[in-house]
Amino acid sequence: ISGYSLVVQARDSGTPPLSSSVTVNVDISDVNDNSPVFTPANYTAVIQENKPVGTSILQLVVTDKDSFHNGPPFTFTILTGNEEEEFTLDPHGVLRSAVIFKHMVSTEYVLCVQAKDSGKPQQVSHTYVQVRVIEESIHKPTAIPLEIFIVTMEDDFPGGVIGKIHATDQDVYDVLTYTLKSEQKSLFKVNSHDGKIIALGGLDNGKYVLNVSVSDGRFQVPIDVVVHVEQLLQEMLQNTVTIRFENISPEDFVGLHMHGFRRTLRNAVLSQKQDSLHIISIQPVAGSNQLDMLFAVQIHSGGFYKPAYLIQKLTNARRHLENVIRISAMLEKNCSGLDCQEQHCEESLSIDSHSLMTYSTARISFVCPRFYRNVRCMC
Repeated sequence: ISGYSLVVQARDSGTPPLSSSVTVNVDISDVNDNSPVFTPANYTAVIQENKPVGTSILQLVVTDKDSFHNGPPFTFTILTGNEEEEFTLDPHGVLRSAVIFKHMVSTEYVLCVQAKDSGKPQQVSHTYVQVRVIEESIHKPTAIPLEIFIVTMEDDFPGGVIGKIHATDQDVYDVLTYTLKSEQKSLFKVNSHDGKIIALGGLDNGKYVLNVSVSDGRFQVPIDVVVHVEQLLQEMLQNTVTIRFENISPEDFVGLHMHGFRRTLRNAVLSQKQDSLHIISIQPVAGSNQLDMLFAVQIHSGGFYKPAYLIQKLTNARRHLENVIRISAMLEKNCSGLDCQEQHCEESLSIDSHSLMTYSTARISFVCPRFYRNVRCMC
């Protein structure tokens, strides 16, 4: 306990008795009676041979239960095991290589490391660090090509994470890093540690081929990443049809069925090859295991097919569509159980272009805006 706050009252002996109170703060000053603590108590690390001088091997983690002026900053020293000065230890507790290690020369080093706190007198603790030298990488990283589809409202893309590169390496201790060619960094970024791809705001309609690579420190491998950006027109929202699927997640639909279903859907609803099918959004149905897919079909000569016409086409082709994935319903209007009795149910669709949903799989990523249905009864 670092302190106490007491309220003291003085009362006299008169009639009636009078009193007054005062607050007394008692601070407990800290004595440096706790040693630094390493977490974990001892360390094991590896470094590949032929890594350049200055390669980071290990980050030491030290805590101290004393107050801040008796704890950090800590002073680190290698006491034993570094007689040939193969290692350095910086003031932040990062152990680095001071030579280029060779697996044939030595395969293991054991260092005794000391940490001192900043108190007076100083408290000291020790840890042992076992460093294994392993052979350098012999396998190249492998990465899965990634195709990303972004749907956005006219020039209103806010940016964000749009997918993730999946890469592996058969060398157990390899650390993979990802890079993007510099001239593309004005539109996209790639997280160097986990391969997440980030698009910046304001992407234009079109196709982008990203020059991405993954490296294990020895081998660098290019990765095929293609980004398709499609901007929605307001007229599309007035001519949408919903296909509702049963028992499927958005990620499973995108990764396993989207390409095949899109191809089958095109054959079912397009009257001419030049017509364009637009998947507007994919969104789970709240409180269920169903999934809604919104789409519209643009006529080559201009305008869009009416939803009633598309529903008729879908009904005729339902058996072929369900060869790909089970369909729960095909909806021109969705009144969500609203009973309008003798009246007409009117639905409007709104898109929140700043609330993006990203459904990312190893090979395909689909990014689309969230949509909302507004329904009401009309005379």
